[in-house]
Amino acid sequence: MIVFKFGGASVSSASSIKKLAKLVGATQKGELAVVVSAFGKTTNLLENLLLRWYEGSTERFEIFEHLKKYHFEILNGLIPSNGNQIYGDLAGLIKTVEIKLNSVPSADYDFEYDQLISFGELASTRIISAFLNSVDIENTWVDARKWLRTDNVFREANVDMEKSGSLLRQIIPGSLNGIWITQGFIGGTIDGHTTTLGREGSDYTAAIIANLLNAREAVVWKDVPGILTADPHLFPWAERIDELSYQEAIELSFYGAKVIHPKTIKPLQNKGIPLFVKSFADPGGSGTVIHEVDAPAGIKPILIIKKEQMLVSLSPRDFSFVVEDCLSRIFALFFRYRMKVNLIQHSAISFTICMDNKSPFSGQLLGELKNDFRVLYNDKLELITIRHYTPAAIGEHTKGCQVLVEQRSRNTAMFVVRPQSG
Repeated sequence: MIVFKFGGASVSSASSIKKLAKLVGATQKGELAVVVSAFGKTTNLLENLLLRWYEGSTERFEIFEHLKKYHFEILNGLIPSNGNQIYGDLAGLIKTVEIKLNSVPSADYDFEYDQLISFGELASTRIISAFLNSVDIENTWVDARKWLRTDNVFREANVDMEKSGSLLRQIIPGSLNGIWITQGFIGGTIDGHTTTLGREGSDYTAAIIANLLNAREAVVWKDVPGILTADPHLFPWAERIDELSYQEAIELSFYGAKVIHPKTIKPLQNKGIPLFVKSFADPGGSGTVIHEVDAPAGIKPILIIKKEQMLVSLSPRDFSFVVEDCLSRIFALFFRYRMKVNLIQHSAISFTICMDNKSPFSGQLLGELKNDFRVLYNDKLELITIRHYTPAAIGEHTKGCQVLVEQRSRNTAMFVVRPQSG
């Protein structure tokens, strides 16, 4: 068995989905599980839609119309005949979004997030499954909410692997000798509510399937030729890395490398299943393989840049020590608002955190922290991480930047910087 995962960039248009069909059609022998993300930037669009809904802004209807038009345009480019059942299926999914937008959102933002954002994966997999069947690539659509069992921690659900495995083996085609399509990123609770696994969680879904069904390999199809030494959209000189150990891949994903979701590697490592990262534009390319291997000697520095960062420094009002009780309260607040902490530094009377500043709730978090602490913060920052750093790499990538925080270990150097203007 093989698991394929296609990210948003590889299913952003009708033409890219036709490339997906060629890849899937060429791999029909035996069992193939295909995990699909939402089309293009649909998740970003849905997140914006959710915010406008909570604000009561009429802009939500403009976003909704764009969402609707985008999905029907892709469908029209794949299956021109509106007599196909998929047109009714898509209309039904869109109707559920429309009904929600005309209602009053509940106080539970995380719950509503998962119910709305899941539209992207449900719509993309329905359309792709219908298209594959229309071109004689027979497949079965499988609802991930019916087999991927999670707890009810909305937006960051935890997976029950044992229960999910039992359900998956019951639900997938009994012959285990075909193609089936399922959604990445989403799951379901025991009482039928939709959950999500955290942003970019489709890779994790693919790894879970590979683990539960003892796959021979998993392949993540991207818009890049593998894992590179830097983001090629920012640094054209970036070079492909031929192979990585499971440990190195976990480290890179932890520090923010965009190619692989942080939770992806562990389920694969547990079963010794190799993960290939390949380009859907060049399927014949070798890509990058992640497997059990000693770290290659002389590995080049790997650069990871996270933009839209905020540096928050906290200290007790009475200048007492920052002790365990303080830390537990701080981390409880960060967890409540689902804030991603990327770097921590502390002294006896201060505690500094570098965090992603993309959430609409950053202001609320700071407000609550100010109830107990003196709070200083800087925004519009970047976090530069250099794995396997050299003095030359540090000098090159921090040149002209104001360095606010610096941390170094044996293999990794991290810098919170104010980037040079212009």
